Formats: sequence, C-alpha cells, structure tokens
Amino acid sequence: MDISEVRVKLVENKDDRLKAFCSLTLDGEFVVRDIKIIEGGGGYFVAMPSRKMSDHCDNCGGKNHLRAKYCNTCGQVLQGNRAKKDFKGRTKLHADIAHPINAVCRQRIQKCVVEAFKREIELSRQPGYQPVEMEIDDDY
Repeated sequence: MDISEVRVKLVENKDDRLKAFCSLTLDGEFVVRDIKIIEGGGGYFVAMPSRKMSDHCDNCGGKNHLRAKYCNTCGQVLQGNRAKKDFKGRTKLHADIAHPINAVCRQRIQKCVVEAFKREIELSRQPGYQPVEMEIDDDY
C-alpha cells in the first residue's frame, strides 16, 4: 500500500485539541476522508473517521444516539447506560468507519499524516497562504 497523497485542512480554533482534518489517498485509487489530527498529551495523533453509535427505542423502534435521554421519534424516556463497554471497560460511543488493521500500518499512516500537517502549518505562516481545498463529493 502506497500513501500517494495527504491533504490537510487546518482548523481555525487555536484553543481546541482538534488541529486539522485530512484526506488520505492510497495507491492513487482509494480516498479516506475525515481523518482528524488531535493534539494529545504525548503530541499529535491521528483519529480515524468514525460515526456515533446508536440503538433503537423499545417503544417505537426509532434510532437514537447512545447518549440521548429521550427518543427522537416518540419522546419516550430512554434507559441510561445503553452503551457497551470495550475490552478496557470504557464506554464505546463511536465506531471507526475506516481504520488500519495492525500497528505497523497505523504508525505509517500516523507518521505520514503528522508530517503533512507540520508542513501545512509551515506553509500557513507564509504570506499569501491559500488553504488546501478539500474535495466534496456531490454524489452523497
């Protein structure tokens, strides 16, 4: 697998831990969008695109996020603590849409994306900087 392109869109809010959104092109043929660069205690790390986990209302079957207190469809009070726990006992509220299968791949992606992010920060300090345009697919 070859990482053929990384596009970085810096986030404006300097106080937030979220620093940028990225798209990653693999082998010039496959794109993964909505990768996040987050500033953590140990430096920058890459968070893969994810979606909020949901379940269904016992009363009407309506779909609701796991943190919702009331059903979006019928207004019924929802039971608390509906989220499942991961193997470390943490509440699982999001599920990855795309992610590396092993640590070697994760490290390669992280290294490449963080390097592209740092290059984009340097470019953003230059006069006349134009932010990267992220492709938006109208087919969705």
